Amino acid sequence: MLFLVLAAIFFAGIHLGVAGTTWRDRAVAVLGEGAYRAVFSIASLAGIIWLVMAYRHAPYVTTWGVPVWWKPVAIMLMLPAFLLAVTGLTTSNPTIVGEEGRVARPPEGIVRVTRHPFLIGVGLWAVVHLIANGDLASFIFFGSLAVTALAGTVSIDAKRRRALGPAWLSFAAQTSIVPFAAIAAGRTRFKPDEIAAWQWVATIITYGLFLGGHSYIFGVSPLPG
Repeated sequence: MLFLVLAAIFFAGIHLGVAGTTWRDRAVAVLGEGAYRAVFSIASLAGIIWLVMAYRHAPYVTTWGVPVWWKPVAIMLMLPAFLLAVTGLTTSNPTIVGEEGRVARPPEGIVRVTRHPFLIGVGLWAVVHLIANGDLASFIFFGSLAVTALAGTVSIDAKRRRALGPAWLSFAAQTSIVPFAAIAAGRTRFKPDEIAAWQWVATIITYGLFLGGHSYIFGVSPLPG
């Protein structure tokens, strides 16, 4: 279990303790943007591999057990999680690395719902799985992923605010971290037609593949009964 804890600390640490802080700015000043991104990508890949391997070999220690009642809830929540993640990866957004120049344009599609759709989707996925797997290793594994994803939204906001200044403040005023908060406040409107048909289809296909193949890939059926 110690290796899992260390892996979780390393993975969350490099994302929350470096990526969005002034430490990143100092590293970029020394290494250059391209070299920093390369080093950080390698560290992130190593971190997630370490985390997954440590989780797979961690002892099973029961906490609240497996709540069967949660399975149908989890199945329903996974659809918006996949929608956020898939459309978040395929929609132009100044919160994405390399797309900072997009900040001057108004938000569109899923970015109207949240300016961090991919991270919110991953965070939702992690929280759902944390509840579904009532053991200590899963709590550490999915908990670290949830914290990294959800707290990462604030970290990225701080990084963009330092780098983009007033342009970022204007973009942030039209959007929100919390899904639908900007829409509820009247700062923007949700326009479903801005999400392309192929993005909806890709979401459904990806969701269906993971739902149907879950027991074969991970050895556990997500279906009740």
